[in-house]
Amino acid sequence: MADIKSQSPLREDELRQGIELLYFAYRDFTAEPDAMLERYGFGRAHHRVIYFVGRHPQMSVSDLLGVLRITKQSLARVLGQLVRQGFIEQQTGSRDRRQRLLVLTPRGVELERQLSENQRQRIARAYREAGAAAVDGFRKVMLGIMSSETDRRRFEPLPR
Repeated sequence: MADIKSQSPLREDELRQGIELLYFAYRDFTAEPDAMLERYGFGRAHHRVIYFVGRHPQMSVSDLLGVLRITKQSLARVLGQLVRQGFIEQQTGSRDRRQRLLVLTPRGVELERQLSENQRQRIARAYREAGAAAVDGFRKVMLGIMSSETDRRRFEPLPR
């Protein structure tokens, strides 16, 4: 794969097309989960909380705030709904009793599975169709779009 820096400068229409591709892909990527969330009166913030708590059981509230980069007030509203409706439970930290650790309940695990299933299928299909080199290229592009070095470090290459 040729290094983009060695090629001629990207044209404005190529950059605009990249922006539009991200927009349309995100719209389609979130459409089915959005419809499911609406049945519960939830939005995308709820989905993000459910997703990251599911991926990182016993994640602390402060770590979740760092990942989502939302205000404590916004997270408290969303998390409160998810706890009250039985999707997430808060546990006290074993070493620090002030720490609140988040875990999906069985109901939360099932909702996360339902919300992510279509998205996993979309990613898998796109990866299969694009091939291994494109998967690596996509990863590099997405990492390049991220502005936080801390966030980029989360995505060390996966072992094969």
